[in-house]
Amino acid sequence: MKEYFFEENCYITELLNTEADPDVSVARVRVLTGVTTQWHTLTGTTERYLILEGTGFTEIGDDLPLKVYPGDTVAIPPGMRQRITNIGVTDLIFLAVCTPRFETRNYRDVRHVTRRRRSVDGEEDRKTVD
Repeated sequence: MKEYFFEENCYITELLNTEADPDVSVARVRVLTGVTTQWHTLTGTTERYLILEGTGFTEIGDDLPLKVYPGDTVAIPPGMRQRITNIGVTDLIFLAVCTPRFETRNYRDVRHVTRRRRSVDGEEDRKTVD
């Protein structure tokens, strides 16, 4: 198993991801100190982060950032935008468990997506996600 750099701005080691077992994939993810991964979604795939080492902030949808530590688990529903930031002094390492298995075709970069929402007075507000 070889670690590689993924466009999301992190390093991946595929531990389990095969067509012979389409129900699940497991990858070791490494995020360098001070790095934030790109906003993205996974179409039709639930992802779970199992934090092994380091400290970070997860951002899921429009929820406030959640600080995570070793032993924490974070579940991300299909289609929900997400990213994680390493706020510690060492690499942030976690397992990414996807059901069904991760496939590149389900990955969507949503860094520059304009999101529409209605304000309290009914006016539409546009917000570009960075």
